[in-house]
Amino acid sequence: MNQGFRKYIPFQPIRLPDRTWPDKVITKAPIWCSVDLRDGNQALVNPMNLEQKLEFFQMLCEIGFKEIEVGFPSASETEYEILRTLIEQDLIPDDVTVQVLVQAREHLIRRTFEAIDGAKNVIVHFYNSTSTLQRKVVFETDMQGVVDIAVEGARLIRSLTEEMQKTSDINIRYEYSPESFSGTEVENSVWICDRVLEELGATPDNKVIINLPNTVEMSTPNTFADQVEYCIRHMKHRDSAIISVHPHNDRGCGIAATELSVMAGAERVEGTLFGNGERTGNVDIMNLALNLYSQGVDPELEFSHMNHIKEVYEACTSMKVHPRHPYAGELVFTAFSGSHQDAINKGVNYMAREHSPYWEVPYLPIDPADLGRQYEPIIRINSQSGKGGAAFVMQQSFGYQLPKAMHPEFGAIVKKACDRAGREISPDEVFDLFKKEYLEVSGPYELLNYRVFTDQEGDRVVAHFEGEIRFEGRTHPVAGKGNGPIDAFFSALDQIGVHDFEFVSYSEHAVAAGADSKAVSYIQLRHGDKIIFGVGMDSHISIASIKGILCAVNRTCGGLRPQA
Repeated sequence: MNQGFRKYIPFQPIRLPDRTWPDKVITKAPIWCSVDLRDGNQALVNPMNLEQKLEFFQMLCEIGFKEIEVGFPSASETEYEILRTLIEQDLIPDDVTVQVLVQAREHLIRRTFEAIDGAKNVIVHFYNSTSTLQRKVVFETDMQGVVDIAVEGARLIRSLTEEMQKTSDINIRYEYSPESFSGTEVENSVWICDRVLEELGATPDNKVIINLPNTVEMSTPNTFADQVEYCIRHMKHRDSAIISVHPHNDRGCGIAATELSVMAGAERVEGTLFGNGERTGNVDIMNLALNLYSQGVDPELEFSHMNHIKEVYEACTSMKVHPRHPYAGELVFTAFSGSHQDAINKGVNYMAREHSPYWEVPYLPIDPADLGRQYEPIIRINSQSGKGGAAFVMQQSFGYQLPKAMHPEFGAIVKKACDRAGREISPDEVFDLFKKEYLEVSGPYELLNYRVFTDQEGDRVVAHFEGEIRFEGRTHPVAGKGNGPIDAFFSALDQIGVHDFEFVSYSEHAVAAGADSKAVSYIQLRHGDKIIFGVGMDSHISIASIKGILCAVNRTCGGLRPQA
């Protein structure tokens, strides 16, 4: 067996036996900060150009983000240019704060303040790495040396702010990240954050954002939540801080780690749309927001035009949203499984019947219509689909409400076609099968001229059918009477030797509305031990029923010759 796993050091969780977060419930949205244009952008094979960044920034504003990290202006001229363009062309809404990232290094901080000149609302986000591993292998320093770097950076940032505000009404807020917080001893994280808060002069009325990054996800989500709760409890200046988290997704647990950290007391979340970012990406803010939405909590972000958001994201980043991506993927509201299709169909019918004010559809945690996806097929048909899937497609796409007893018969027809094709079949192909099997039946009997009328015989009304039916190359006049049009037509069929058909049931409804409305009738007959359906369509319901009977007879008889 491969013994390679032995070279990895297990993460050591902290001891927090009286943790409180497991009993918490998230009842309001955190403060959201998009880092798509910085963290997401720096992870792209081909970073966005100026035009793409401007388009993406506009979309983020439309979604409702009030804090947007636009870049690392001291890192390159391109990053500097985007910020200057936003400021000089007055493209930043008054209620949106742009955030800029900078390392706690003097020349980079000074360049960053040059970049923000003229802005209205800015968060200066500075950081230095604090983790045990980076102190050992990158910086070769102790924790005191790392604290000194953060404190000196904070001192310079405060000084430059005071200098800039002498000649400008710019509103500058501060954010500090002990980068690699997830790999830093929690007591050292508390120490460095408190020293930064002191140096920046943070107060309860002038709070500083303390951002705790899960820079590399190294543990289970509950352990990260413990780290966050520990820091919140032990910071001396907690009342002067807004606690933020910046989770990554190295273990695939970014969403869980974020939700648990919010339960642990985090008030703010940094992330990206669709989880874009280095390695396995940042936490997906869209996913987080719609998780809240599905629990009846206002996420304070707008995702009702999900397809448009996906289009802009894919065009600007050259990344693709996975078909199974939560909420946004092409297939996330799609059911192929027969049992799932049946449950969804019943849920949709239940809501229509009961007028429920709540969303109660099995397998769909959120209404696709809330994301602007109501026109996409929920149920799609392949060889795994069941008897109800084809019926759902017929109803949702074409308005045909097949009776429940008919579902197995038509479902078997569709399943056979899927097996034959070896692939998914489209709604139009399902409808073609329906037409060929029921509406365009070429059987031994053809209805030519006909009329249906009633008259009074004594104290009862009698229905009459008169017409011509063609079979075996000859036209035969027929007539019959009965309690209604269906009964009268059966009497007429009896004249040409079509016997032994027992009427079981029928249902009908209108297809389309207004002057072009037609009635469709579903007729269920028994012939010996065989149950067969027929479908008829006409502007008059009685004629639709008669056509449905003849359809069932033709589907049953095939080459059967009439009895003398």
